[in-house]
Amino acid sequence: MRKIIQITLILSIIFAVGFNCKSKDKETQELIQKANQIFKPLPDKMPGFENVTKEQIELGKLLYFDKRLSVNDQQACNSCHVLDNNGPGVDNKPVSDGALPGKKGERNAPTVLNAGFHIAQFWDGRAKDLVEQAKGPILNPVEMAMPSEAAVVKKISAIQEYKDLFPKAFPNEKEAITYENIAKAIAAFESTLITKDRFDDFLKGDAKSLTPEEQKGLKTFMDVGCIQCHNGALLGGNSYQKMGKLNPYETKDLGRYNVTKKEEDKYMFKVPSLRNVALTAPYFHDGQAKTLEDAVKQMAWLQLNKKLTDEEVQSIVAFLKSLTDKSREVK
Repeated sequence: MRKIIQITLILSIIFAVGFNCKSKDKETQELIQKANQIFKPLPDKMPGFENVTKEQIELGKLLYFDKRLSVNDQQACNSCHVLDNNGPGVDNKPVSDGALPGKKGERNAPTVLNAGFHIAQFWDGRAKDLVEQAKGPILNPVEMAMPSEAAVVKKISAIQEYKDLFPKAFPNEKEAITYENIAKAIAAFESTLITKDRFDDFLKGDAKSLTPEEQKGLKTFMDVGCIQCHNGALLGGNSYQKMGKLNPYETKDLGRYNVTKKEEDKYMFKVPSLRNVALTAPYFHDGQAKTLEDAVKQMAWLQLNKKLTDEEVQSIVAFLKSLTDKSREVK
């Protein structure tokens, strides 16, 4: 009789565990399906860069790291958008230092990783694509401070390495070293900066790619309403929103209004992508949110009029960390 009871008890436990596992599996599959309705994996190629050549990419990489593109040979694209040592594409400063002593930018440097997928470049969207964006900082008096396009071309044309590389990258052009081609080459390199993370694996059906804690965070992220702005392949980067939509945010920066001069664009900024967001502190256009937890808490209040609990904040942050490029994850 005792043996029968023991066997019955064991079978009950096995059945309960099996049922619970099936239930969890079903919940995870439903979460994957729901997530795919809101987000999508990053494409393998950036639009507009399907036909860039190896020579253009290699040239662009050299230019990206070359400090000679600045007025005093002290600043490269990489100075503010750090990629060496597997960097996150930012300098992790509230605002960046310029090439000239005492000069500082006015906005937080956004990451260059996946940048070509955005609807436009810069916080205010003033550049339509990576090529147009690459032209800006070189001539900006606060950033790389070169005096003119002609001065840049003259400087680059005097470097033997570039005399050899530009004709190979742009073989069908009579004048290969032009300001346009400098920007095109840099953009070609930046078009390769596509990250791969565990969230994409989850969207593609790998249920085990996110931990139970991260899956809970994803659900919290959706339920709270973060997906109103942070959706699509980038979880952002595809729209403009007012900073302080429901509760005011103190800033003198008028955002997109400076570009369009439309009253309705005051304090409007491009919604940042959340890919690799765990690596890119501090946050917001002015770099005033020092931690990811702080940014999540403030965004919920400013944009959604919600005061999140500490548990909700930590849950969302756990999910956001799954958006880190696999090669850059802290093990």
